[in-house]
Amino acid sequence: MLPVMSEITPAPAASRRWLTLVVVGLAQLMVVLDATVVNIALPSAQTDLGFSDGDRQWIVTAYSLAFGSLLLLGGRVSDLVGRKRTFLIGLVGFAGASALGGAAATFGLLVAARALQGAFGALLAPTALAVLTTTFTIPKERSRAFGVFGAIAGAGGAVGLLLGGVLTENLDWRWNLYVNVPIAVVAFIGAAILVPAITREGARPRLDVPGTVLVSGGLFGIVFGFSHAETDGWDAPLTWISLAAAVVLLVAFVFWQRRASHPLLPLGIVLDRNRGAAFLTVLIAGAGMFGIFLFVTYFLQVQLGYSPIQTGLGFLPMILMLVLAAQLGNNIFLPRFGPKVMVPIGLTLLTIGMVYLTHLSLDSVYVADIMPPLLILGFGMGSTMPGAFQSATLGVDRSFAGVASAMVNTSQQVGGSIGTALLNTIAASAATAWVDAHAKTATLAADAAIHSYTTVFWCSAGLFAFGAVLTALLFRRRSQGLSLSHAAPPTGELAVAH
Repeated sequence: MLPVMSEITPAPAASRRWLTLVVVGLAQLMVVLDATVVNIALPSAQTDLGFSDGDRQWIVTAYSLAFGSLLLLGGRVSDLVGRKRTFLIGLVGFAGASALGGAAATFGLLVAARALQGAFGALLAPTALAVLTTTFTIPKERSRAFGVFGAIAGAGGAVGLLLGGVLTENLDWRWNLYVNVPIAVVAFIGAAILVPAITREGARPRLDVPGTVLVSGGLFGIVFGFSHAETDGWDAPLTWISLAAAVVLLVAFVFWQRRASHPLLPLGIVLDRNRGAAFLTVLIAGAGMFGIFLFVTYFLQVQLGYSPIQTGLGFLPMILMLVLAAQLGNNIFLPRFGPKVMVPIGLTLLTIGMVYLTHLSLDSVYVADIMPPLLILGFGMGSTMPGAFQSATLGVDRSFAGVASAMVNTSQQVGGSIGTALLNTIAASAATAWVDAHAKTATLAADAAIHSYTTVFWCSAGLFAFGAVLTALLFRRRSQGLSLSHAAPPTGELAVAH
């Protein structure tokens, strides 16, 4: 039996651990909000650079394609090269790509910069969660830290809408990209000082190149296929070719991981019941939350006539409730009841909030019809995400913390891509059916839009309800597995022999 690779991570002092959380939180916020902050800037960027309506989706898609397809590679690189080094490289690269995009004078350069952002984000996001996982091993502190991290992950999209509105209205669309530079500088300085370097003992494992190619190609096919379905329809040949190729590549990846001597993703990470349930939770939440952010934004801006800043402020109660719920859940409820209770409750609250939103009409007002369901949705998301994030990385060997963390981000990204394509398609079909079935009136277009929104909200409610039942069945009872409040730090569960 050859020796097992191990890592020795110096245990940072308590004050340094919490400062590390601030640094990691800044990096995570930067990556998450960048998926939405640019959306508000698109009309201004289109006017400035002169690209077509058909081309503008590539500003968003270039980021999601690079980010989604390279996440598992980024997570494994952090395991092999070292989390501190990968984190710093990711910050520098993300900041540089953001500055390049902000200064872009052509459409092509802006798209290239967004793709670079996605690539460096794929390094940064899983490494940030892996740093958190290996920094906080004391159960009570771990719960609090993951509460903050889960709140950032859940609220980042809404924060992006608010920040995008403020920057676009008061400065320029380019500042939606430039804003990452000062954030990255602060995070870089903090990480250089606070994140401990890792001393590695034993042989360094090799990168699983075939596995990397297979899974990166498969994830690219999923994200591209669903993105293409959103713009060109489900009957477009390229949509089905991409999705079919993705299935073939991912099946081949699974078979390869079973026989690879240095697997990119040991299947035990995914097949563990609690971790598998956690990944499914993040995927379902990522898909369903799209219905909240996009279609509530449309309603506020188109039907109620809100400005971008007012729209962002409209989501503020949800953000505050999400942060409150995440802290209450991690410090009080999750240690007592575990994810088997808390995650289904959170998804049930998300279902209730979505059902509440189905009652929107042209006569709806914010205080009575929008804010209450947003508060419920915020509490539901704050109750769901921290428990899922903890379960997804709990018990994983340190040498695979990066790739396990990458699976969390991959689940969220794939869920978002699926939600974008499916819910947009459902909304468009519902609006068309409404117009065809009703006589022309002055409010026909507005009524059709409202019908499309409520149809999407019902679909999202059904998705969350399905998730609540599924996670209630999948998560182990506390007596059957590791306790979140008393779990030992990661040991050698998934260490690879060399």
